[in-house]
Amino acid sequence: MSRLEGKVALVTGASKGIGAGIAKGLAAAGASVAVNYASDRSSAAAVVAAITASGGRAILVPGDVSKSADVARLFVETKAAYGALDVLVNNAAVYRFGSIATMTEEEFHREFNTNVLGPLLMIREAVKYFGPRGGSIINIGSMASQVNPPNLSVYTATKGALDAITRVLAKELGARQIRVNSINPGATETEGARAAGVIGVGSDYEKQMIAMTPLGRIGQPSDIAPIAVFLASDESGWLTGEIILASGGQC
Repeated sequence: MSRLEGKVALVTGASKGIGAGIAKGLAAAGASVAVNYASDRSSAAAVVAAITASGGRAILVPGDVSKSADVARLFVETKAAYGALDVLVNNAAVYRFGSIATMTEEEFHREFNTNVLGPLLMIREAVKYFGPRGGSIINIGSMASQVNPPNLSVYTATKGALDAITRVLAKELGARQIRVNSINPGATETEGARAAGVIGVGSDYEKQMIAMTPLGRIGQPSDIAPIAVFLASDESGWLTGEIILASGGQC
């Protein structure tokens, strides 16, 4: 039997990058996956198509995780398709490089609404859907909360908040057998990072990240997905409140 056979997972921000990699990894391990996206339907549909072409099960569930009405609908649609929920992956996130001098209130709220309010709303709703055996919540944090890079003050603050949320809710929800853990990737090559001109393009920032990483390379979504599969599985049943630094040793 596949490691996640019979489990249902909802992955936010799964149209590309780490979210897409995790959705594909969970499906390959046997889970039925709800692939969430906010705006890029074509990329999300390509993820679903790739999963189903490989014999997996996946559906599209559009919605903005920072809006409670959208969040409620995501879970209704997931349950309507699969009848249950076992795993929630809070991956959706936004960021923008910029000095403190260029920070605006609008950018602060944009990042905190998606990166902090979003996971809180998703978790609040998920606990209504997990069964008596509980469930696994996997937050996708960032090594930014450890290494504190310049020109990412707002994003780093959101990921520090997500670390705190992970630890607090692990204690709060443990009695219900709901486990809450976080995967904090280091520098990872994604479509967004390439579009921003920071990773995958030979930039000075990329060279600096490689120099800080003992394994000597930039991470890939395929490095993160197996960790999510493990945390979604019963094999990780004794883990909660953990912040897993998936960074190639970046320090």
